[in-house]
Amino acid sequence: MSTKKKQSRKSRALVLGYLERVSSKIFSDFPQELTDLVGRSHGVYALYKGKRLYYVGLASNLRGRLKQHLRDKHAGKWDKFSVYLVRKADHIKELETLIMRVANPAGNTATGRLPRAENFKADLLKRIKEKQEHQLYALIGARVHGRKKKGIRGRKTVDKKYTGHPTLSPYIKSGFRIRGEYKGQTYRAIVNRSGSIRYNGQLYNSPSMAGKAARGRNTNGWTFWKFKNAEGEWITLDQLRSARK
Repeated sequence: MSTKKKQSRKSRALVLGYLERVSSKIFSDFPQELTDLVGRSHGVYALYKGKRLYYVGLASNLRGRLKQHLRDKHAGKWDKFSVYLVRKADHIKELETLIMRVANPAGNTATGRLPRAENFKADLLKRIKEKQEHQLYALIGARVHGRKKKGIRGRKTVDKKYTGHPTLSPYIKSGFRIRGEYKGQTYRAIVNRSGSIRYNGQLYNSPSMAGKAARGRNTNGWTFWKFKNAEGEWITLDQLRSARK
């Protein structure tokens, strides 16, 4: 690789240089050599006691901060250190927080916050619950637990698309495909053997609820959805219902 390319790569790097697991004795034995390399650079540092990580911090003057830790409350609690010189100071605090949250050093009393980052745990929990509900419905054909309705303490309600028994169940013996058309667009769904309708990865207990999900507005699903009869004609679900009465 050419020297020019190496320099270009280095100019884009977040970490410009580092020293890892260096003895704290360097401050007394080789102070000038350390200054020549690190100087007053800003970055992230880590303190170790033997092989165990003790503390993580950030500093605008790495060499000065480490010398300070030889005399403050951390004195005697570390004997090795690492320093990482960062090109820009914009993300130093977040880098320090990441290390603390991952490593959880004994000397840090707080793990730090990530105020501009989104915590995905609640969203993951919601997605897992939704998938479990679909799996339970597919297995036993009924919703197992309810949800609390906002504003009414203690009262439970259920997701409407699972309420009651599938309205198609009395009129079918096996599953089949259905489709509906609206403003030049064709919507496709599947009627399960239980009578529930699967549209866009969701289960619905009535044609109208599935139709509303497709069109985004109240819909008479019995006339909106059509299926192919024995003669190969697409007829409405309402005709299926009428024929079975």
